[in-house]
Amino acid sequence: MSAREERGLLLPWIDALPAYVPGRPAEAVDGLLPVRLSSNESPYAPLPSVLEAAIAALQDANRYPDPQASELVRSLAGICGVRPENVAVGPGSVALLQQLAQVTSTAGDEVLFAWRSFEAYPLVTVLNGATPVAVPLTDREEHDLEEMARRISQRTSLILLCTPNNPTGTALSTDAFHRFMRSVPANVLVVIDEAYAEFVRGIHFLDGLREWRTYPNVAVLRTFSKAYGLAGLRLGYVVGHPDLINGLRRSTVPFAVSSITQAAAIESLRRRPELLARVESIVEERTRVLEALADLGVRVEPSQANFVWMRLGARHWTFLEACHAAALAVRPYGDEGVRITIGEPVENDRFLRVVAHFVEPS
Repeated sequence: MSAREERGLLLPWIDALPAYVPGRPAEAVDGLLPVRLSSNESPYAPLPSVLEAAIAALQDANRYPDPQASELVRSLAGICGVRPENVAVGPGSVALLQQLAQVTSTAGDEVLFAWRSFEAYPLVTVLNGATPVAVPLTDREEHDLEEMARRISQRTSLILLCTPNNPTGTALSTDAFHRFMRSVPANVLVVIDEAYAEFVRGIHFLDGLREWRTYPNVAVLRTFSKAYGLAGLRLGYVVGHPDLINGLRRSTVPFAVSSITQAAAIESLRRRPELLARVESIVEERTRVLEALADLGVRVEPSQANFVWMRLGARHWTFLEACHAAALAVRPYGDEGVRITIGEPVENDRFLRVVAHFVEPS
């Protein structure tokens, strides 16, 4: 029997794929309207002009979209201060993560990332037959870059740095990133995954768009799902050097980004100041929530994202039951901790009331 016949219908590593667990919707309880703080979405609907652009694009839904998303790429290049040949777009940052793994990694390779971090990392790694190498976070919920540097091997093909890290909210410093890069071979791609970049406050934190040019093997991954509030339309983008961008464009599914998404994104970029004002209001709410948690005696690390992360120990499941009773959906990660998205003030107040009644001060 040939090796192909022995393999069966599917590739051997498909059964080993880890499942991606999305945030659960909230359910109404005793007349309480459900609140979803489980998926790191924007609490704000798209701007009226963005909705108008998307609806107008629907009139041509019988036509294929621009396969190169040329106008969108030009607009993004202008916002990012790069050339169009430095930008690739795709149907969400997760799809682009899968592409980045496809063009760099296969059986026998290793993909290195911190853990706990974004749940898609082991998924896209195993999907391509590569081996995930997950390095535990520090006690401060941060990337252990020194240990990650030690775990680089001749098999390492791709390194994923999530900053701010999902689900812990901690961000890498610029200095720490540059020290880490001294240990990275030139043939290993380093992806700075910055889905929450617009929420970062602090000049010492890493800004991938400011630093990627220094290294031929670094790329930046960002999304329209969070700050731009277009999670349902699925759009992400990569900024990198032309050889990588060409590889992503050649390997993408044709017509991957719909004309509706392109139109909404272009208009969102035109209205960027208004959207960034919304981001600022979320950052202000994040500060209020973190201060309130501190006042309640709850230990949490400062978050630079649009969520907070709580490790609750023995009260973990009690807290989740309390959230359910309050029609509040949050995002548990096994029994390790809970991630809570920053919503509108009234939603955050409900979360804080639950904490006040059911979480023991630490």
